[in-house]
Amino acid sequence: MHSLVCVFFTVVITFLFFNGATMVESSNRSLVYDQKDVSPRRELVGIKTSFKLPSPLPKWPPGGGFGGGTMDLGGLQVSQVSTLNKIWAANDGGPGNVGATFYEPVSIPQGFAILGFYSQPNNMPLFGHVLVGKDVTDDPLNPTLKPPTDYTLVWSSVSVNIKKDGDGYIWYPNPPDGYMAVGYIVTTSSEKPALERVRCVKFDLTDTLESDVWIWGSSKSLNVNGFNVYSSRPMNRGVEAMSAPIGGFVVENGIGGNTLSISCLKNLKGSLVNSMPNLDQIKTLIQTYSPMVYFHPNERYLPCSVDWLFQNGALVYHKGDESNPILVDQNGSNLPQGGSNDGTYWLDLPKDGSSKERIKQGNLQNASSYFHIKPMYGGLFTDIAIWLFYPFNGASRAKVEFINISLEKVGEHVSDWEHITLRVSNFNGGLKSVFFAQHSSGTWVSASVLEYAIGNKPVVYSSLNGHASYPKPGLVLLGPHGVDIGLRDDMEKSDKVMDTGDRATVVAAEYLGSIVVEPPWLNYFRKWGPKIQYDLDKELNKVEKVMIWKLKKAFYKFRKSVPREVLGEDGPLGPKAKHEWSGDEMG
Repeated sequence: MHSLVCVFFTVVITFLFFNGATMVESSNRSLVYDQKDVSPRRELVGIKTSFKLPSPLPKWPPGGGFGGGTMDLGGLQVSQVSTLNKIWAANDGGPGNVGATFYEPVSIPQGFAILGFYSQPNNMPLFGHVLVGKDVTDDPLNPTLKPPTDYTLVWSSVSVNIKKDGDGYIWYPNPPDGYMAVGYIVTTSSEKPALERVRCVKFDLTDTLESDVWIWGSSKSLNVNGFNVYSSRPMNRGVEAMSAPIGGFVVENGIGGNTLSISCLKNLKGSLVNSMPNLDQIKTLIQTYSPMVYFHPNERYLPCSVDWLFQNGALVYHKGDESNPILVDQNGSNLPQGGSNDGTYWLDLPKDGSSKERIKQGNLQNASSYFHIKPMYGGLFTDIAIWLFYPFNGASRAKVEFINISLEKVGEHVSDWEHITLRVSNFNGGLKSVFFAQHSSGTWVSASVLEYAIGNKPVVYSSLNGHASYPKPGLVLLGPHGVDIGLRDDMEKSDKVMDTGDRATVVAAEYLGSIVVEPPWLNYFRKWGPKIQYDLDKELNKVEKVMIWKLKKAFYKFRKSVPREVLGEDGPLGPKAKHEWSGDEMG
């Protein structure tokens, strides 16, 4: 590690002599982009096109309510409407400073009522939905839906100097006692909307929501008095959470949170089985949407199947008896089961040097993908988490201004579990979005801006050595925003590619009960690799000490912002021990 200090010192001296040089990427096919913003930056004025998946949806195998178009939440039947009519648009502000458009759901099924409107940024094709509702209680004295008693004007564009399609007005439906508003109404007139235009929902069928992704509002070049529009999501999320979003938006006026009290829905049925896919439907979903994962052409550490690892001499160690490791059985049946990570057991590669180096490289031809099927958002969606196993995670690489350096063993560790999650609508089986896991964080990306390979299979790019997932090729720097220093995530298409639908194994679908048998290794909750023996903070301190002037400050911010998981101090836990197994992605 002392050579690492020398390398950084050389970088500093080089920087002092050549500060101001222009950085040129090694390949003109690479695209540098910010880790936190993976949306396309198009110079658009308004939304010109609608998005449809490249191929028609298949005919889902019969059984249950999956793909049936409606869902009963307990006296409230809901349906998903994606036919949207433009009401008003702003052409400034928001992501990319290209504005946003507001829509009303149309072509509503007979007997259903609007619950709220939809909005999205102008930097992507039109792709969204909102839920509409129908009272199925047959109880006129205690209905699940009621019109509002009045409207409150939340915001208008009349006095705001922006590029706009006329003037827009956002209204909050004032709910009757015992009811909650679950969406806003948008008009182009200062006259209040008709009370019959929207419905409020009975209080016990609602839950708390929060703002999610920024849609439109304040920016440095746009003064709308602190007004912002966000997509919404339930505050309570996870496999067992019953909260259900309608797909609408929330607004914030200045500092202080949501304007008035907008709620999401709640599934009072308690059972999610009827809306979730059965095993045959799961298989069709896998055939339809299983991503194509492209690895960097210089990637040495490729995935393999867990069985292949065990067949090639993987060892399990026990604390206090480290000199007598035990060979892991082919299916992991002799691994400790259940419990939690107590530090008493860990896995490692074979002791033999040649075997260890061979296994580190993985076996792409043998690699399996492991599917976890789980309900999300009260059963409105199915999350399909696709887990890939890598026997080894390679060393990190850093970029300091215009120089790239290898960080030797920093970031190396035995075993690496990575995943991608598909979010699919249970109303029609359509793909809504994909979560790209990136070290200890990640990004949800709309299906409308993804790259597709064959049919409806999304393309995933795996970063060199670290195996983080991204929706497009290029360079992402892990470090403080706006500073040209950080750990590199490099992505590039090559002939090293994995169709996750090949050798796909459904390892868990808890809502199906005993139909899916979990492999023993899935319930091993200890580390999949040994602890790295160097003192990471001590080594990074050595690097920081030789930093001078602005590089020292930049490096300090960099080391504080980079996830510890990226730097690889320890072997990882398996999929079932991670938060996202039973929770929503990103908390």
